[in-house]
Amino acid sequence: MTSPNEESHDGSGELPDHTHNHGEDSHKQGHTHDHDHEHIQHTGQDGDDVTSSIDQGDVAQFSVPEMDCPSCAKKVENSVEKLDGIQSVDPQVATGTLTVSYDDEQTSATAIEDRVEKAGYTVENTGEVTSKFTVSEMDCPSCAGKIENALDRVGGVTTYETKPTTGTVVVTYDSSRAGEADVIDAIESAGYEVTDTTGDKSERQEAGGGRESIWTSSRALKTWVSGGFVALGLLFEFFLTGQNVQIAGLFGTELLVADVLFLIAVATGGQEILRNGYYSARNLNLDIDFLMSVAILGALVASLAFGEALYFEAATLAFLFSIAELLERYSMDRARNSLRELMDLSPDEATVKRNGSTETIPVDEVAVGDIVVVKPGEKIPMDGSVVDGESAVNQAPITGESVPVDKTTGDEVYAGTINEEGYLEVEVTSEAGDNTLSRIVEMVEDAQSNKTEREQFVERFSTYYTPVVVVFAILTTLASPYILGTTWSTAVVYGLTLLVLACPCAFVISTPVSVVSGITSAAKNGVLIKGGNHLEAMGAVDVVAFDKTGTLTKGELTVTDVVPLNGNSEEDVLRCARGLEQRSEHPIGEAIVAEAGSAGVAEREVDDFESITGKGVRADLDGTPHFAGKPGLFEELEFDLSHVHATTEGGVVTQTARQMCDRNNCLDLLEETVPELQAEGKTVVLVGTEDELEGVIAVADEIRPEAKRTVARLKQLGVARTVMLTGDNERTARAIAEQVGVDEYQAELLPEDKVTAIEELVDEYDGVAMVGDGINDAPALATATVGVAMGAAGTDTALETADIALMGDDLAKLPYLYELANDANGVIRQNIWASLGVKAGLALAVPFGYVPIWLAVLAGDAGMTTAVTGNAMRLSRIRPATDDRDAVADS
Repeated sequence: MTSPNEESHDGSGELPDHTHNHGEDSHKQGHTHDHDHEHIQHTGQDGDDVTSSIDQGDVAQFSVPEMDCPSCAKKVENSVEKLDGIQSVDPQVATGTLTVSYDDEQTSATAIEDRVEKAGYTVENTGEVTSKFTVSEMDCPSCAGKIENALDRVGGVTTYETKPTTGTVVVTYDSSRAGEADVIDAIESAGYEVTDTTGDKSERQEAGGGRESIWTSSRALKTWVSGGFVALGLLFEFFLTGQNVQIAGLFGTELLVADVLFLIAVATGGQEILRNGYYSARNLNLDIDFLMSVAILGALVASLAFGEALYFEAATLAFLFSIAELLERYSMDRARNSLRELMDLSPDEATVKRNGSTETIPVDEVAVGDIVVVKPGEKIPMDGSVVDGESAVNQAPITGESVPVDKTTGDEVYAGTINEEGYLEVEVTSEAGDNTLSRIVEMVEDAQSNKTEREQFVERFSTYYTPVVVVFAILTTLASPYILGTTWSTAVVYGLTLLVLACPCAFVISTPVSVVSGITSAAKNGVLIKGGNHLEAMGAVDVVAFDKTGTLTKGELTVTDVVPLNGNSEEDVLRCARGLEQRSEHPIGEAIVAEAGSAGVAEREVDDFESITGKGVRADLDGTPHFAGKPGLFEELEFDLSHVHATTEGGVVTQTARQMCDRNNCLDLLEETVPELQAEGKTVVLVGTEDELEGVIAVADEIRPEAKRTVARLKQLGVARTVMLTGDNERTARAIAEQVGVDEYQAELLPEDKVTAIEELVDEYDGVAMVGDGINDAPALATATVGVAMGAAGTDTALETADIALMGDDLAKLPYLYELANDANGVIRQNIWASLGVKAGLALAVPFGYVPIWLAVLAGDAGMTTAVTGNAMRLSRIRPATDDRDAVADS
């Protein structure tokens, strides 16, 4: 008997390293960690087991664990001794370490490491420590720039990565040359407080509830006080003019009541601005804090220099920019909340059975093998397997499934899912930091590092934007009195206004907040996107290629038709087939036995079982020889398959017979019945004795009920072409393709043939997505523009290697993913061009007097930052389809 080829797929596509490297130091410590897969999160400076490439001037020590025999040691020693300047080589096989004394004027630790690797051995980077620092005040690209400049000056730091959208900094450093305290000092020297390190429990608490309200923070209180003095100053300036008298003098200029009030407003509201500006100057960072500090101080200096008070402008800058900073912090906090919601899914504590009783302990203390008790309504704290009890579990936080899944003994459950109704005891199978939910959170955090093409363009553009606008501000200040005939004080105001517009914060943040919003929204709906570049690529896909088995179909053979013949009933046919197939290990035989079991048919006594290679099986059932197999087997037994009597019910021809035969109770199996069943993609098995055919059984890999709807919805959303790639036979492939509605199919493909097919599609179209469910088609998934793996929850390989993973086994999430990615691309485009257009428009209008300084602050900075963040958050409203409805966006 033959069956459709079993196919499974998995995506691949490792995320590239986007950390910053620091020259030779990075190489000395071996190879930089891939931040997506090797988060070594040590704390403290004791540096357990950190002895790799410790450069002590003319002595270096390397960790070479593969050097585990005298022969290995000799090879390493001979290879290293070929270098000039080597004084002694001491390989220690027992510890896997190599100590080398050398003349540092003739060679280096890097060269020695290269010689070790040329001997065929790997130098491990156990001397590197990677720590994560929470810097909640770092909420914009300019903040990140200051911290990066500060970290550049720390010896021993090999890589770092700043993430303004989550307020974290990941730093890799050589523990022999720097420690955690050195990194914290560097970050704080840039003007930012480190509130937590290495993502321990306190980080969870910080990320969850109990955070200080932005609007009642110390900076907010200073801002409100500053606003009060600005209002009082305006009152005296425009309404109580009679009381606005001189009360002091400064460098020969008069200070009126309003001026003093404005100066107090500057002192309160501008305190944080000037402090941050100082750190910006100290770290050589031309950012918004530095530019605003120059603008405020410039207004004050100009007031003294020109004798025309610009105290109001300085106070307005201090107050409104502080408002802008608070709004930016609030907007960024909204974006961060989507990630915090993921982090908060997992409970902090677990109830564990130990020593005959139960105790509640922190999840970090739960060990693999512990039995965790989960009562109705509680969240499951760890990944594990059910060992007692049964219940419906809401897996929506992980897989996005809207309907709870019944769980019983032996079933797998995930951390963060919710026990709906029953009592469960779960044996823990993974540690707290290694469960499915933790990996999802980590991957979502790291996804920001995989920058989209637009984000890379924005970053390149922003490096030119600020200097150009600053130069424009200087030229405007110097040229306005001569070209436009303005006063010097007005020209200074124009220049200060342009300085306010010179920072591209809204422009730079426009893409990352959109990416974070889209990726975290997808994660909460059971779709894990491994990077902004994959989100962008998915939205630009023109072609979607599907694997068949396990993707468009369920991947499990089932009995679809039973046609009884010659007076036998369906139960008789299944009873014989069960007896014949119950000793077979073939998937078709297993499907028939399963169907017979679910139908409750009785078993028969089986003797003399024999497998007839390529044709079927035979056995004695209750002493009578029976056969099951291909039609060709029964032709060899000299049956006339063109004239077979169908079973009737009380003299009435059965519905199946009526559909298949035009001679009432006679079927032509060769010309009609078998070809029709095969045309539907089914495998046909005949059952009978040497003298009589008893029935026909059709087996098929059932099409997923959502497959046709998914393909139709993708076309409706704008996918130009859908393709099915399968290793199955032509007839089955054609039948499945017609039922599902794909535009074309390719059958009988080997894995390398699928790669070729994808390559041809990539050459013809801009974007190609490949959708599969396992690891067999990993090469094709990697070749596609985007590889999408199905059913990745609990599957480490799929979770780690896919570009995008549908956590549940639900093909209907694909249209949601495409729509989300498409909308994300639209939002990114809107944010980029809107922020750039508003800034450019305001900047060009400044020299003509159309843009007051307050408008530059509110519209050019606070307004645009808030607008692009709010626009990005719209992505969280897109929801997957439920039942037969399309994905919708809440209004």
